[in-house]
Amino acid sequence: MPELFGKKLSKKQLQKHLGDWRQVVGVELYELSDGSQRGVRVLEFKTGSGLLFTVLIDRSMDFGRFEYKGTPFAWQSGTGFRHPQFMDPMGEGGNGFMRGFSGLLCTCGLDHIRQPDRGSADHFDLPLRQEINYPMHGRGSMQPAQLHGYGIDWQGEEAVLWCEGMVSQVQVMGEYLSLTRRIEVQLGSSTIHFTDTVQNHGFSSTPHMLLYHINLGWPLLDENSRFAAPITRTLAANMSKQLQQANYRIQPAPQSRFVQQVFDHEYRAEQNGRVPTALINDRLGMGLVYEFDAEAFRCLQQWQGLGEGVYGFGIEPATSHWGSRNDSLEKNEIIMLEHDQKRIYKSSFSVLDGANEIQTFDQRLLRITPLITDGYPERVQQPKGGPLVKSLPKSAKSVG
Repeated sequence: MPELFGKKLSKKQLQKHLGDWRQVVGVELYELSDGSQRGVRVLEFKTGSGLLFTVLIDRSMDFGRFEYKGTPFAWQSGTGFRHPQFMDPMGEGGNGFMRGFSGLLCTCGLDHIRQPDRGSADHFDLPLRQEINYPMHGRGSMQPAQLHGYGIDWQGEEAVLWCEGMVSQVQVMGEYLSLTRRIEVQLGSSTIHFTDTVQNHGFSSTPHMLLYHINLGWPLLDENSRFAAPITRTLAANMSKQLQQANYRIQPAPQSRFVQQVFDHEYRAEQNGRVPTALINDRLGMGLVYEFDAEAFRCLQQWQGLGEGVYGFGIEPATSHWGSRNDSLEKNEIIMLEHDQKRIYKSSFSVLDGANEIQTFDQRLLRITPLITDGYPERVQQPKGGPLVKSLPKSAKSVG
């Protein structure tokens, strides 16, 4: 039985209070109609817990806005939720992604992540095609989806708000990949579960890479907000310890002429294989928790874009460690999907509301691994057996 606004009510009792479910809860479909956002279909979720968020159907089914009890959590840039028809991924040297980078989640892939790069096309058996040019964060990012459905499903006295859609990345005689995303949240809950299934529909062995760019902004991100995660060491950073302008754990206020920072962290998972991470604002008594499966993502990156007028913070699970595409090849971290093969990624967002929930989360992390207090790590650490990552190119100072 869901609890809404301090009351536990059966389905029948709720119906007595409402002429229309949408007054309090539901999933509504609408379309943005002005400027560069024109034509973007949006699903707006109201869960009845104070949580409101949007899913951008024509932006790879990504999360756009995210608010809890009127407090915005998601980072939004001046680009707005630009429609893909107004974007050129290969523009500006493959950096077209930056013309539409905005919202709580930007899904990056499906066959490339990070900086623009080139790679061999040998796996497609086309003698006249020697290589593939990859734009920043791949062509599967910010693509229109085919909407499979949405709504409220009641099972007895419990209800789930849901949606599902599929993004396709296809080239004739090239890759044929899809990402199917299903999003579910229980009525009255402030926890969102989403599952991504990536599938190769083609008959060539095809590379697959995936990164979630989870972006948080003010007021959740503010001076003294803290990044909490079961980090055991930092494998790489885009700048040396001496040049880092901000502590990766404790966030500063917006900085003048801030050069964005990116870190590649090694983490430890709970016994159930889950990895909990969060950005916490103790002054507000709020935080956003993102959890993922350790088997799905081998890498936990962090992005700090703390400059004036930008002021964003990113949590970035990825299927490969940070570096160039060639680095990932050398470390055998690019996944090859055969015909009809699938990869499944299960994640969740949840809200921390109040000092007690924040303290419980902090204790949860301490049960996994001790807290690292130094927020200025060395650029590259070399554990026994040699370096896990190489020195990174200057281009790695761009968005992780």
